Amino acid sequence: MLYVSTRNHGEKVTASQAILKGLADDGGLFVPEQIPKLDVPVSQLADMAYQETAYEVMKLFFTDFTETELKKCIQNAYDAKFDTEEIAPLKKAGDAYFLELFHGATIAFKDMALSILPHLMIAAARKNQVEREIVILTATSGDTGKAALAGFADVEGTKIIVFYPKDGVSPIQQKQMVTQKGDNTFVVGINGNFDQAQTGVKEMFSDQALAKEMAAAGYQFSSANSINIGRLVPQIVYYVYAYAKLIHSGGLSDGEPMNVVVPTGNFGNILAAFYAKNMGLPIGKLICASNENKVLYDFFTTGTYDRNREFVLTSSPSMDILISSNLERLIYRITGDNAEQNLAFMKSLQEKGRYEITDSMQRQLSDFYGNYASEEETGAAIQRIYAESNYIIDTHTAVAAAVYKKYREETGDHTKTVIASTASPYKFTRSVMAAIDGNYGSKPDFGLVDELESLSGVKVPKAIEEIRTAPVRHKAVCEVDKMQAVVKEFLGVQ
Repeated sequence: MLYVSTRNHGEKVTASQAILKGLADDGGLFVPEQIPKLDVPVSQLADMAYQETAYEVMKLFFTDFTETELKKCIQNAYDAKFDTEEIAPLKKAGDAYFLELFHGATIAFKDMALSILPHLMIAAARKNQVEREIVILTATSGDTGKAALAGFADVEGTKIIVFYPKDGVSPIQQKQMVTQKGDNTFVVGINGNFDQAQTGVKEMFSDQALAKEMAAAGYQFSSANSINIGRLVPQIVYYVYAYAKLIHSGGLSDGEPMNVVVPTGNFGNILAAFYAKNMGLPIGKLICASNENKVLYDFFTTGTYDRNREFVLTSSPSMDILISSNLERLIYRITGDNAEQNLAFMKSLQEKGRYEITDSMQRQLSDFYGNYASEEETGAAIQRIYAESNYIIDTHTAVAAAVYKKYREETGDHTKTVIASTASPYKFTRSVMAAIDGNYGSKPDFGLVDELESLSGVKVPKAIEEIRTAPVRHKAVCEVDKMQAVVKEFLGVQ
């Protein structure tokens, strides 16, 4: 299985090379030349543990890893770091199944892929005789940063630099990042939003002069964002696992379709579900849920992607994104894998802030349904699900639940549905508790942790207990145009 850039077919690389590079030299994203088909029957997957399912999916994409290498990466990733044996439990609440993807070390779905990425990367470096130190350069809207920091902390041969919008994450998300241990970790708040952080990181990746400077100093950049194929492929696993577990429990019969609802920002999580469907998993509708930054809803409705709009800070900050990087992989796919046409769209996005797909491309998006939830609707979804099912969800999952309700009312489709539950409510205690009871709204996030435990009956996660009194280690803040200078300073590159 070889990988090509979404912007130029001249560069073909192996899986391990794509993981190491993160982004193609031309600024494009690596995609497999073809999406492989599942080669194990779902009935067989139904009896497998998460780790076994992960191997059956990943072996089809990471073909230059040996069975031993890949299984070792999987075992090292999905171990006691997760607080449930199932790794990704399914909970039925109301008319949907919630796929809990937040049982890892940093209580967000990013752990599902970022627990394995460091192991894949170190194996890939050995495989490709890489002698330079790998510098993980990442922008985060809240969750990727901490999950990447936790994954790469003190991993030999790596350093990790995370940029986050200083005023655009929840207090608990920020505390998780700025208290991160590890001599190889560096966290920087920027005076800007996530899109500016992400653009700054992408510019550093595509700066060839900077790459030469880094190489001379013994470094090479790689990414832990979902632009890295080593992040995306592990996310396919949990959709396959969810379907197989529903077969196992009798929730679905073999071959029966399953809808998927995903709260969506950078488009990686729902793209993984799209890839799973293309591998042969019987997924019906892919329901793309946005918050008030509804650039994706507008795209699926009109065929025009337009980031020229006000950036809204919401209670679901990991989705406060106007440039959904992973959408490029879908655009490339619906152009018929036409790198030249895709490049023209991405150039238009960069220069004009918008592009418009053709009618024939839009017809290929029939698998998707897009909608959005306002702040009021998000809070109402938390309150409703708690009242009906005594089950507490976070703000991002609530966006998905609110959009799913709209979808059901609009279409009358009662296909069994899995909602990707992307973060623990403990990450957003004030927003969650205020939605359940307005009297909680004035209290600080950390002050509500014990109240949430009492209300939910779910023990305070270790990730929260650890940071309550942890000292702040990272205090750096910079302007957007100083990101490169900050990276050079941390690495000692003059």
